[in-house]
Amino acid sequence: MSERILLVIAGLLAAAVLGLALFWQPELPERPLPAAAALSGGDFTLQAANGPFSLHDLRGKVVLLYFGYTYCPDICPTSLAATAEGLKQLTPAELAKVAMVFISVDPERDTPARLKEYAEFFHSAMLGVTGTPENLAEIARRYGVFYARQPVATAGGDYVVDHSADTYVVDAAGKLVGKIAHATPPDQVVLAIRKYLNQP
Repeated sequence: MSERILLVIAGLLAAAVLGLALFWQPELPERPLPAAAALSGGDFTLQAANGPFSLHDLRGKVVLLYFGYTYCPDICPTSLAATAEGLKQLTPAELAKVAMVFISVDPERDTPARLKEYAEFFHSAMLGVTGTPENLAEIARRYGVFYARQPVATAGGDYVVDHSADTYVVDAAGKLVGKIAHATPPDQVVLAIRKYLNQP
């Protein structure tokens, strides 16, 4: 799939998300972390287009983490578009205290350069990163992320990647504090972000 076609599809999905946000407002409260899950979260280092990126580089900001891949046909564009619309509703002062990181679990196809172009299409404050399969698997385990490669003959590269679709929230101190469910409307994404921005 060419970059242009990919961006056109992402743009169409973003428009669909905006339409849903206007006419469909389900109650999708933030999902607290299960007490028994013992998700540790924590710091990590991955590769961005401009070099190594570590989560601690964003200490002092509320960070939204999303695990997916750029060839994802629908789930990733939908989630990223909704989150981007939420970011656009923040004030400039609020936005300066928030970051969004898109972590690709498909390093075979998602180069750092491709991730930069893809993430910035949704929002200029969104950073795309990836790493080795071993590093990604270890990070995913700590955050409770599921993903698995599935063969599909008609897909680009002959496979797709099934993956969980929550957005993980890391507070300004670097602690994993919650998740935002897939398909949460932008106005509720804003509420979830402000909840952690306004914590003492």
